[in-house]
Amino acid sequence: MKMKIKNGKLSPYTKNSIISYGIVIIAFVVVTVLNSMGAVSSSLQGQLVPICAYIIMAVSLNLVVGISGELSLGHAGFMSAGAFMGIVVSGMLESSGLPDGVRLAAAVICGAILAGILGFLIGIPVLRLRGDYLAIVTLAFGEIIKNIMNIVYAGVDSNGFHLRTNPDLGLEESGRMLLNGPMGATAVQRISTFTAGFILVLITLFIVQNIMNSRQGRAIMACRDNRIAAESIGLNVMRYKLMAFTVSAALAGMGGALFGLNYSTLLPIKFNFNTSVLILVFVVLGGLGNIWGSIIAATVLTILPEALRQFADYRMLAYAIVLILVMIFTYSPKIKMFTQGLREKVFKGKNKTPEPETEGGV
Repeated sequence: MKMKIKNGKLSPYTKNSIISYGIVIIAFVVVTVLNSMGAVSSSLQGQLVPICAYIIMAVSLNLVVGISGELSLGHAGFMSAGAFMGIVVSGMLESSGLPDGVRLAAAVICGAILAGILGFLIGIPVLRLRGDYLAIVTLAFGEIIKNIMNIVYAGVDSNGFHLRTNPDLGLEESGRMLLNGPMGATAVQRISTFTAGFILVLITLFIVQNIMNSRQGRAIMACRDNRIAAESIGLNVMRYKLMAFTVSAALAGMGGALFGLNYSTLLPIKFNFNTSVLILVFVVLGGLGNIWGSIIAATVLTILPEALRQFADYRMLAYAIVLILVMIFTYSPKIKMFTQGLREKVFKGKNKTPEPETEGGV
């Protein structure tokens, strides 16, 4: 990441990058300290890894919805592909004696690769569509992935890996079932940790932030703002949109692997249309193209339902009211002007003497 300074002021990109990394690092340090002091409830401890996974999902989807300007409703499909691929890879390596961290890294990488390949293959025909048509097709893709996982059976024994569309895998007595069709993945060894989630969030931020500030990122935003003008200057619109879609899918697979290895049982129905909409809500509430907004929205809206559980039957009503209020305040022109002025005051240099433009690596 390059830090750009002009006339003693940080560039908008550098400001947003500092805010995004700062939010994540400060939150990690605070939670770690509070957890070591025993001040974090067991309920919140169980939500730490899912929060990291949802942050990865929100930031990656923002690359498509906010930066590329395309509406995707199938992000849960990429998440499920990464989750179950990660579970399979982790299960196959369980008897290898490798440390949990190495197994988790292998699972995350394989989940990202599979989701990235699916994103590339799906994106070739899908990204030729626009608007509502694109949203409908991506929604259908997410449902297709969920239904495919309902008929996939996988297991491992001394003879190797077995994959079929029926439960008769012919496993040995010492063999282990990894995927059990509609029953999903059972008896999964939970190896995901909050520290691993923190590292993956930083990796996601690094990739997305650098794409946004790169030549390719500016081309993607040019295609979003005016497709005809972008084509007139020689930009391959399909190529740049496909790049954003593929990277977003790979990051979603990475988040899915982290999410899947945090539960001992995981059902395919978990990754339905509601999950895709939930991730889209994170992006919209945080602000399209606003990375640190997605981080805050994903964190707050993941904790909020559990925090309101004491209200029992009124919990979801209160949740809906909070969403409406956040939407009103987020997209209010007066609130935007206030927050923009506040950011300018925070990052305004005390020295008003103009300084030469410099570039340095951080």
